[in-house]
Amino acid sequence: MKGKLDHLAIIMDGNGRWALQRGLRRSDGHKAGAETAVRIAEHASERGIRFLTLYCFSTENWKRPIEEVSFLMGLFTSGFRENLKSISAKGFRILHLGRRQGLSDNVLSALDEAVSSTAMNTGMTIQLALNYGGEDEIERAISSAAEAGEKTLSCSTLMRYLDNPEVPPPDFIVRSGGEKRLSGFLLLQSSYAEIGFYDKLWPDWDENMIDKIISDFQKRDRRFGGLV
Repeated sequence: MKGKLDHLAIIMDGNGRWALQRGLRRSDGHKAGAETAVRIAEHASERGIRFLTLYCFSTENWKRPIEEVSFLMGLFTSGFRENLKSISAKGFRILHLGRRQGLSDNVLSALDEAVSSTAMNTGMTIQLALNYGGEDEIERAISSAAEAGEKTLSCSTLMRYLDNPEVPPPDFIVRSGGEKRLSGFLLLQSSYAEIGFYDKLWPDWDENMIDKIISDFQKRDRRFGGLV
């Protein structure tokens, strides 16, 4: 069965390598990557994609040098605030995907403002996976379900306790930068997602990459365990 690409999830990889190849600092690569994320969101919306999930910062990324982590957190904070007006004008809805604990008050304040001020928008929904890990999300869902008194912790039950249960599972999970792994991304939601790996480093992505991804997805035969 071939269908429309409704929910695209992207593991944005290669910022540091992009910068080093150009004799720049890793922070320059992250800044370029943030600008790419804005462009890709616009292109995805123009192509009719209704849900976009971006893997911004994992629960394991705290292991990186403190200077790099601090720069990234500052970049997230300024990015939310500087782009909020244009995000709202385009009708995008912002959701946070991930653990709140561990994020600074500045990051949470800017993130919460983006979420609350776009809550009524009806355009593309953008999930920002920030301080996110698939195992962590599942563990938090189990805890929430148990606290709610659920007697049977089936997958269908846990799905209701994920961070944003109203968001449908991804149709296509793609990764930039040539690495071929999911890195804990959307573990419970990805059961029947198509997977794609692309060599181009994240800051080099443009609207042509979105067109290629849509084309690649439309060539997939999705049977969901069946024969037709």
